[in-house]
Parts: sequence; structure tokens; C-alpha cells
Amino acid sequence: GGGGTSSVNETNLRKQARQLENELDLKLVSFSKLCTSYSSSRDGRRGDTYDHSDTTPLLNNSTQDRMFDTMSVEIEQLLAKLTAVNDKMAEYTNTPGTASLNSALMHTLQRHRDILQDYTQEFHKTKGNFLAIREREDLLGSVRKDIESYKSGSGVNNRRTELFLKEHEHLRNSDRLMDDTISIAMATKENMTSQRGVLKSIQSRVNTLANRFPTINNLIQRINLRKRRDSLILGSVIGVCTILLLLYAFH
Repeated sequence: GGGGTSSVNETNLRKQARQLENELDLKLVSFSKLCTSYSSSRDGRRGDTYDHSDTTPLLNNSTQDRMFDTMSVEIEQLLAKLTAVNDKMAEYTNTPGTASLNSALMHTLQRHRDILQDYTQEFHKTKGNFLAIREREDLLGSVRKDIESYKSGSGVNNRRTELFLKEHEHLRNSDRLMDDTISIAMATKENMTSQRGVLKSIQSRVNTLANRFPTINNLIQRINLRKRRDSLILGSVIGVCTILLLLYAFH
């Protein structure tokens, strides 16, 4: 008779656990949606004017804050209930006379414990994200208010400060540009140094070959003469063209 009662109680506990899990699942989905809509309504508010942001959306967010607190408490209560049910199920697995069912019960209990752990982690993660968003946005809100109160101060000082800030930003940009230019120059210098090294080694190899083979030496000299001659002809042509262009321009 005791075994039968134990089995009935164990079945009831499993039913309770499933019911609580279903409730938690629905609550966590709603909780996640609330947190997402909170962050998106805050993001939307950032683009608005200051006058706008201090009215309706704030009321909306205060309502969401209340909903967040209420839902947090409800979910924490459901998690506590589910923990208690799981603990009772664990007691039944250790009851004498359940040895034959023990492995099946242990498997079921483990599954329920895993679900509880997943729900607990999801709840804490969503809650943590929500609180982080709220804290960040409250901080931004206070900074915005400081800026607004400062802007509504003396106009001349405000304009001077704006000019000063612009100038400061301009100087920072100039510094950054100078750093970039120096970096490019250094890289170019290193590149040219390495190229010079390569060209020197090629020249020394060519000289070695030329010394070994007089025919090649003569050929290289002829090539150099032709190159020089071509350069002179090209230079003359460019010079004449330039003179003609200048004459045409100043005619």
C-alpha cells in the first residue's frame, strides 16, 4: 500500500513540476519581450528631441519598470516552488522499496533539474541585461539633462565653449593626420632601404658576371650608352614640347 501511495505522490509531484515548468516558460518569454521592448523604446527615445523624451516615453518606461519588478518576483516564486517540488521528488527516489523504479525516477528527476537550471540561468541573464540597460540609460539621461541645463545657461559662454571644443577636436584630428603621415613616411623609407639593398645585390652580381665575361661587359656598356642616348632624346623632346606649350600659353 505504501509503495502505491508513494507512486501516486511521485506522479502528482511530476505533474506539479510540469505545470510549474509550463508557467515558467510562458513567464520567461513575456519577461524577455518586456526587456527587449524596454531597450528598443529607450533606443527610439535617443533620436527624439529633449522635450519629447521627458514626457510620454518616461511614463512608459516607469510602467515597464513596475512590470519588470512584478514579473521578477513572480518568476522567483515559481523557481522556488519548482525547486521545492524537485527536492520532494529527490526524497522519493531515496525512499525504501523504490529500488526497481529508481533508475527511471533518477532520470526523470535529472531532466526536471536540468530544466530548472536552464530556466534559472535564462532568468538571471535576462534580468542582468535589463538592469544593465536601465543603469546605462539612466546615466545617459542624467548626462543629457546636464547638457540641457548647461545649454540653457549663458549663450556667450556656451558659444565660446563650443568653439573651443571644435578647435580641440580639429587639433586632435590634425595630430592623428600627422601621426598617419609619419607612419606612411617611415614605411616608405623602410621599403626604399630594402629596395636599395636588393638593387645593390643585383648590381654586384651583374658586375661579377661582366668581369667574368668580357662579351657581356661590352653588351652592358652598349645597352647603357643606348639608354643614355634615349634619355637625352626624350629629354630634348620634352624640353621642346614644354617651350612650345609655354610660348603658346603666353602668346
